[in-house]
Amino acid sequence: MFVLLLRSKIIMILKINLITLLIALLSLTVCQGQQKTKAMKNETKNTNPLLCDPETGMCEMPNYKTNNTTAKVVQATDKKVKLVYFTDPICSSCWGIEPQLRKLKLEYGNDIEIEYRMGGLLPNWDYNSGGISKPSDVAHHWDEVSVYYDMPIDGDLWLEDPLDSSYPPSIAFKAAQLQNEEKAVLFMREMREMLFLKKKNLAKWEYMATAAKSVGLDVEQLKTDFEGKAKTLFQEDLKVAQEYGVRGFPTIFFLDDAGNKELIYGSKPYALYEAAILKLNPTVVKSEYSKNWETLFSKYNSLTAKEYSVLSGTPRAESETFLNELSDNGKLEKLTTKNGSMWIMKN
Repeated sequence: MFVLLLRSKIIMILKINLITLLIALLSLTVCQGQQKTKAMKNETKNTNPLLCDPETGMCEMPNYKTNNTTAKVVQATDKKVKLVYFTDPICSSCWGIEPQLRKLKLEYGNDIEIEYRMGGLLPNWDYNSGGISKPSDVAHHWDEVSVYYDMPIDGDLWLEDPLDSSYPPSIAFKAAQLQNEEKAVLFMREMREMLFLKKKNLAKWEYMATAAKSVGLDVEQLKTDFEGKAKTLFQEDLKVAQEYGVRGFPTIFFLDDAGNKELIYGSKPYALYEAAILKLNPTVVKSEYSKNWETLFSKYNSLTAKEYSVLSGTPRAESETFLNELSDNGKLEKLTTKNGSMWIMKN
């Protein structure tokens, strides 16, 4: 009995020490990010939202005015921790954190809720800074961040059929939320796959409609809401982002029911997102999940090699080899781009 009690106490101490270490790492990273941000603010003339900085993991808005002195983030959920996620359909850094977010949902989905807010990354092409003055200037940058995040992104979109704004797909997402929150999240994923891998111009309704139909949304209703209610909801998101002091994407607020909050800017390692959750509520319990490939693909219909590696715990190189074997054997479909691939569960 004494040995069991001693063992239990040791495990508890180790868990507390681990949480403390993760929180310290989180604080250090946030501090470093703030220092970089101060330096970047002195160079706003070179800031362009489509030049996402791999070092900070941030697609930053130029001269973004905030009213963060009195902003209060309110949690409204029955979950232990709420994540308010400010993003944009064409944000390459947001695509870069898909592996982390998918793992968070598997391990902490019972205790967390993620609220998606749109940020309006590209209103139009009035931006002329940081070497970006026209769509074709983005192409090479996207190819570079694809390698950095190890997520397939084909920059040729900006040469072949560039978007003139990210507002239309953002409004379409708000329209999807009016129908069903889960389908709206699937809709966002589908749009991003079409954008980053298939080079589809998401500012065109035909592609938004295709993405909506593929995830089971009512396309006619989506069109009605897209032209009506969703525009108002999108403007509300822009207002909330400004009130919260969101300067770029991805930005995630972690909230508890006591009004405490943690904030992570940019694409960061999984451990930091986990640390933010545990700091707010150390009683949150990590769920175990099956890492079998069929189970993972039943939860997420499509996975990149990086995502499969993160979710299954398989080394990155081995993950790609294994996924290629599955596609060669006809168990998965493989979508190949010049900067990586994605594997899809066959219907």
